[in-house]
Amino acid sequence: MRWENLTDEPADHGRARDAALFGAEAVVSRTFDTPEFAGVTFHEIRARSIVNRVPGASRMPFEWTVNPYRGCTHACVYCFARNTHRYLDLDTGLGFDSQIVVKVNAPRLLRHHLASRRWHGEHIAMGTNVDCYQRAEGRYRLMPGIIEALRDHANPFSILTKGTLILRDLPLLRQAAEVTDVGISVSVGFVDQELWRTVEPGTPAPERRLDVVRALTDAGIGCGVLMAPVIPFLGDHPDQLRATVRAIARAGATSVTPLVLHLRPGAREWFMGWLAQHHPHLVRRYERLYAEGAYAPKWYQRRVTRQVHELAEEFGIGPSRAAVARRVPVREEEPAAEAPTQLTLL
Repeated sequence: MRWENLTDEPADHGRARDAALFGAEAVVSRTFDTPEFAGVTFHEIRARSIVNRVPGASRMPFEWTVNPYRGCTHACVYCFARNTHRYLDLDTGLGFDSQIVVKVNAPRLLRHHLASRRWHGEHIAMGTNVDCYQRAEGRYRLMPGIIEALRDHANPFSILTKGTLILRDLPLLRQAAEVTDVGISVSVGFVDQELWRTVEPGTPAPERRLDVVRALTDAGIGCGVLMAPVIPFLGDHPDQLRATVRAIARAGATSVTPLVLHLRPGAREWFMGWLAQHHPHLVRRYERLYAEGAYAPKWYQRRVTRQVHELAEEFGIGPSRAAVARRVPVREEEPAAEAPTQLTLL
């Protein structure tokens, strides 16, 4: 991302600081004192591009992403995307939670990109960096225009979210699913209320997220659950895993995909600081478990995956490496047997 380009309107305050961060005239900053956005600053920028290629070395099973926001008010203490704020000279801790970059021209840019002769309709993943349905989306409403552009070009896409706001766009998602493959996954790593309040303080409660799964499924859009993160020593007890998978099954999820906590630079420092404050007795255990890098040892990941898959089979959703979404049948008179298709999402 480059920040030299102009915004829709000139900045009226904080210009010197923003110019140092993003380049002269590059951003309009707004800080709100309303209860919903107390202490949050939005940096409204005009991006030059919106479709990003995933680095070749990435473990992600997709090549292209769209991220209308940077920073996230979900404030998850483990969020791997925290380090992206460092590239903007912004703080990766509280700054990541409260300094939100908004690409206000995202829908227009995407529509232009999809119309290019160089674009061949590849799958686009959203919500893979920060949540595109975080609270800021309630104010800026970027996702309706994004989904409309994808729908109009019949471009396949997927969304991963912790946000219940996605239900606002359910009619658009159904329209898109009539013409292309649409995959939706909701992230629910645990249903433990105390753990949720401390590690994901800005997110909807896990049961509210599972209500989203139920609503999407009832609307004919299959929804998988990314059971992430499974947090070592805090959310990985067999009873906790059982309770979570049971709740996911009751919500009607098409699949469940477990993912153990990983601690990349930026996220690692913030999470370990939180751990030292709330669970100091676990610090040494984490240092040993993550001594080799950002990921827990393979043996630990395999153990959690095996347990979750066994529970998923027990509760009738079956093990899956990927969330599955089905295309909504077109309302025209087509044979019912020909309508459903499946899309591997994550």
